[in-house]
Amino acid sequence: MTADPANGYDAAAEAFISARSHIGKALVTEWVAGLNDNAAVLDIGAGHGVLTEIIAASGRPVWAIEPSPRLCEAFRARLPDIPIACEKAEDSAFFDRKFDGITAIGVIFLLPPATQRAVLLRSAQVLRPGGQLLFSAPVQACEWTDVLTGQVSQSLGRDAYQAILRKAGLDLRGIREDEGGSSYYLAARDGA
Repeated sequence: MTADPANGYDAAAEAFISARSHIGKALVTEWVAGLNDNAAVLDIGAGHGVLTEIIAASGRPVWAIEPSPRLCEAFRARLPDIPIACEKAEDSAFFDRKFDGITAIGVIFLLPPATQRAVLLRSAQVLRPGGQLLFSAPVQACEWTDVLTGQVSQSLGRDAYQAILRKAGLDLRGIREDEGGSSYYLAARDGA
């Protein structure tokens, strides 16, 4: 049996699409509005494109990464003109580009700790001066079982994430909560 390339989310794609709510949309809308008008944005773990659609609707160029073939198919049906790489974030060729903004909503904590660090470090490396990274994870270090996949998810916690960001040359500018109580870390590279 082949391992699920999306930590269980390929097998759970239909359930994920059905369960996806509006939570987080307002926060992402506000975040993208704060970027320059021509800011290039990368959406890591794009799913079927709900948040990518918000970024695209702002008129900013956007690229997406999603490891689940089923979610990639749904993404392409929803947003046929947006480039999406159906691959794991840690292996993505999109990290050969430079971006002004990167989102990783609902994905970092699905990855093993070493992969979380690698994806955050790679994200920082491709941010232009003044670029911003927005990702979600609980502020406390904790583990839980994902309700859709049954797999273990893990937050490294605020202190560990802040140390990773600092090592990568990013400043943690704040942590916000969406209407569902999920925490979003806003980090940025100093501008030129």
